[in-house]
Amino acid sequence: MVAVTTIALAAGVAAWAVARRSSSPNGQRPEGFEAERTVTVTCPPEEAYRYWRDLERLPTIMSHLESVTRIDEKRSRWVARGPGDMRLEWEAEIIADEPGRLIAWRSLPGGDVDTSGWARFSPAPADRGAEVKVHLSYAPPAGMLGGAVAALLGQSGDRQVREDLRRFKQQLETREVATSGLRPVVGRGR
Repeated sequence: MVAVTTIALAAGVAAWAVARRSSSPNGQRPEGFEAERTVTVTCPPEEAYRYWRDLERLPTIMSHLESVTRIDEKRSRWVARGPGDMRLEWEAEIIADEPGRLIAWRSLPGGDVDTSGWARFSPAPADRGAEVKVHLSYAPPAGMLGGAVAALLGQSGDRQVREDLRRFKQQLETREVATSGLRPVVGRGR
């Protein structure tokens, strides 16, 4: 459901490389690569959670995503671009949802991507806002060879997750979406 990704996010995407092994809250993860990163944002954890939980917003955070379309409260359809401009599509479901604290997801069988992950939202030390910790597991198309090719193309998973979290922080704190044009697009309100 959520990949960067994901923040985004999130995302599960086509080029996340191994950062380290750890289990997800549901104990399931696809074989392949994992990445885990944390960012501090200057807002309450509940607000960071709500921003992330708006799945259709994730393509503005996660550069590899073209679209996320909500099917129902737990399921969504994802479209991403992978190495060599490969189009990847899958459906995902939310498997754990604790408003203001945690969201966990996994891809459903039959898609181009096998992914799972979670995002935890907790108070930052010294009342500095929220810490957002994201863990993504991803089995790349073409197995480990696909992951190696993605890394060679400069789409390192750890770097991608770090950049996606940077965009999440920027959007959440400024409510602006960076674009390739001359001026930012004003994001959704708080």
